Amino acid sequence: MTEMAPPRQAGITHPANLLTITRLVLAPVLFWLVLDARDTRGVSWAAFGLGVALAATDFFDGKVARRANVVSRSGAFLDPLADKVVVLGSSFCLVAVDRYWWLPVAIITVRELGITAWRTRWAREGLAIPARKSAKYKTFVQGGALAMAVMPTLETADTAIAVALWVAVAWTVVSGIQYLFDGQNATSTTGG
Repeated sequence: MTEMAPPRQAGITHPANLLTITRLVLAPVLFWLVLDARDTRGVSWAAFGLGVALAATDFFDGKVARRANVVSRSGAFLDPLADKVVVLGSSFCLVAVDRYWWLPVAIITVRELGITAWRTRWAREGLAIPARKSAKYKTFVQGGALAMAVMPTLETADTAIAVALWVAVAWTVVSGIQYLFDGQNATSTTGG
């Protein structure tokens, strides 16, 4: 049985990182598509298609990195940043076109920014708290709610859109609480 070699460090130009950077660069185009479709409250096939493409880059950047057996400090920073930019930016745009209610978006925003602040604090103390699977599912559920919100076949399905958004809020809050507990447990066992 052969042992797998430890992952090697990848640079910013590694294909996995380039996929993540592509997500960041194309996010403003998605925002513009949502805002440009104000008369349909952000609903358009263009926004839906680009949103699905951006979600695919989130899926494939990790696969590319694992297949190449690489890790990247820049990727570890850029991937969650890109997720937050796409999710929060799209959500704000959907509030602006009256497709989303501001309260669930505010809850998601507070959680995302709060966890980022805690993650930064723990990193300064030398702790890296790995993401749970629930955090990965959270991103998937948030993306699904956003895709539903801009999908033309669901243009009049306001109740379904609201339910999907609140499900995303629940996943977001629960995964945030889990992350806080994981961080607190790590600091108590390391004396931080």
